[in-house]
Amino acid sequence: MSKNGHHSDTRKHILQAALRIFADCGYAGTSIQQIVDKAGVSKPALYYYFSDKEDLFQALVHQAHDERYQLMQEAAATGSTVAEKLEEIMSAVFEFALKNRELMRLAFATAFAAPGETPARSKCCEKGKRNFEFIRSLIEIGLASGELNPDFSLDELAMGIYGQLNTHIMIQVLAPECPLNRSTAQRIVRLFFDGAARRIAARNGARHPSPPRLRNGKGRLARAGNHH
Repeated sequence: MSKNGHHSDTRKHILQAALRIFADCGYAGTSIQQIVDKAGVSKPALYYYFSDKEDLFQALVHQAHDERYQLMQEAAATGSTVAEKLEEIMSAVFEFALKNRELMRLAFATAFAAPGETPARSKCCEKGKRNFEFIRSLIEIGLASGELNPDFSLDELAMGIYGQLNTHIMIQVLAPECPLNRSTAQRIVRLFFDGAARRIAARNGARHPSPPRLRNGKGRLARAGNHH
């Protein structure tokens, strides 16, 4: 293994150990000694990569937001309509959340922490806002194209879908039995685009036409009512 590869592995190992301690004990309740004991490295080795506990904590929070942002961009590129892009984003972020539960817990805890519970110079809010702005930009495209209802403002629509995304992840952290998968993503996007009200035609009692078609789990187009 090259020297650079060894350094990269050691840094990653320290981050993984720190993540488990921070997730269990919180920022204030975690010490450098706990982290080095968990990682099986010396304090000088840890300080080679991170200046202090705050620097280590921020690296983890940034990782959570940066990886999520990258996933969102890549997922959006695979969809054609805004509905498809949102479904792909949700599906990708859900998969990431399931694989990185402790990282998600840490990111949410940081976002809602009281003053003093996390590092003062943490950029969690800035990173979170960047991710929200990306979703907002897609909603803006949907409004401009006529795919979304102009009766609602850009911010109302962006908060509506982004709130659903984060709420489902938070609920899954608390209740692991709640599913986070493509089917869930399809249902959320369908609810967002089609609404929850049972709309009946005024004169003949016929229902409105089916909602726009969304991708199914195999990447093909399927009616929004098909969740297989």
